[in-house]
Amino acid sequence: MDKNKQLNHLAIIMDGNGRWAKKRKMPRFMGHKAGMDNVEKIALAADELGIKVLTLYAFSTENWARPKDEVNYLMNLPVKFFDKFMPRLQAHNVKVNIMGYLDALPKSTREVVERAMAETAANTGLVLNFAFNYGSRKEIVSAVQALAKEAASGEITPEEITEDMVSAKLMTAKFAPYSDPDLLIRTSGEQRISNFLLWQIAYSELAFTDKAWPDFDENDLAEMVKIYQHRDRRFGKLDETDS
Repeated sequence: MDKNKQLNHLAIIMDGNGRWAKKRKMPRFMGHKAGMDNVEKIALAADELGIKVLTLYAFSTENWARPKDEVNYLMNLPVKFFDKFMPRLQAHNVKVNIMGYLDALPKSTREVVERAMAETAANTGLVLNFAFNYGSRKEIVSAVQALAKEAASGEITPEEITEDMVSAKLMTAKFAPYSDPDLLIRTSGEQRISNFLLWQIAYSELAFTDKAWPDFDENDLAEMVKIYQHRDRRFGKLDETDS
């Protein structure tokens, strides 16, 4: 790993759990279980690579439209995940964060994710950030509404609103200076963003793999990081060879 091109914030769209199960003639929930088991493995591998924030797209605001049985299973996954893996996360100094519209979650789900955040609040290692009941357009609207209220109350004028002020109202603001992902990975062959971190990935590198999320392992992660480190991030500017 090139320490001069450290990847600080990695975001992953964990896609392909259902197709992984279907390919093996299993029910879809078995794919979600396999995907859950893979989270711990990838999180600890990310920690070993020196990544500071790992944001995982776990449940979108659009996923409520899935069959009721599947949604109920997904709502129970955090309970199973933290019951199973919390001791190891604690042992590795991992700090858990959940970003999304938590008020809409079932009480049992909300309580377990809030407890996971509270129990790891003092940890100083990798931030394992789950986007759960999260949608980027809704997040941006919420940020705009917050700024509009400040403008309406006279705290600011519309002309004073800057990109930094919008960023400060987003759910990733707490991760500054690593609020924006350096790299976004999507598994399972799809090449869409799917309403995930639309503002934050303006200059993120994008990488796609045909592997379904349950099959994406530590070696795949290391390879993606190497690919990232060989890219030239110019953020709209010219490098010396272009001038």
